[in-house]
Amino acid sequence: MGRISSVFKADGAETGGTFSVSEWWLEPNTKGPPAHSHDEDHAWYVIEGTMSIQVGRRWTEAVKGAFLLIPGGAIHTFENRTMRRAGILSFNNDAGFEDDMPSISKWFAKNPPEDAT
Repeated sequence: MGRISSVFKADGAETGGTFSVSEWWLEPNTKGPPAHSHDEDHAWYVIEGTMSIQVGRRWTEAVKGAFLLIPGGAIHTFENRTMRRAGILSFNNDAGFEDDMPSISKWFAKNPPEDAT
């Protein structure tokens, strides 16, 4: 997805449809997806760098080791405003998100990530 990459560590087929786990990596100075919401909860753990994370109207500068819970229905997004690569580990409390990745990848091919700053 250009300057964004994702790797699924566990998907619905492996978890009986109960949850999924994925890594999300943003290159330096990269916006993530447009702010959005969905029914399932996310738990995000910053595995490298500093990720700017929006939940509702609030932005948080989450450094390596930070943990954020994003309740289902909350508007959210993330971006890397730094000059170093940053990554999060995302836990979704319902599997199936991975099935949307082909259409998400196509969207990013048509709408490359912009600069975060």
